[in-house]
Amino acid sequence: MELLNQLDGFDSLGKVKVIMATNRPDTLDPALLRPGRLDRKVEIPLPNEQARLEVLKIHANPITKHGDIDYEAVVKLSDGFSCADLRNVCTEAGLYAIRAEREYVIEEDFMKAVRKVGDAKRLETKLDYKPV
Repeated sequence: MELLNQLDGFDSLGKVKVIMATNRPDTLDPALLRPGRLDRKVEIPLPNEQARLEVLKIHANPITKHGDIDYEAVVKLSDGFSCADLRNVCTEAGLYAIRAEREYVIEEDFMKAVRKVGDAKRLETKLDYKPV
């Protein structure tokens, strides 16, 4: 309710722009989508394989690595991943290295991480969400 009150309270000159994001558009309250509140919905599709490769390399760049990392193999296991999921893969790979008491990440860490994130995504899609 407070969000709706705030949206309705903006000045009528239209100088204020509100941008919101969600991974669950099916659960948006229809009251949010009334004219004058959130007038547009822009869908950003999941990245394709080439885009996932580029995003993975960006997130993996600051990580200390040892040996060659076959990013293409990691990306092959990441079908349906968002950019946030790919960042999570890098975070998980780092955690695997920490658990192994290493100061660097190896390819096996990335492979285990992409499988773990994929398993979590599959579990999430099995949950039965009901629209509010």
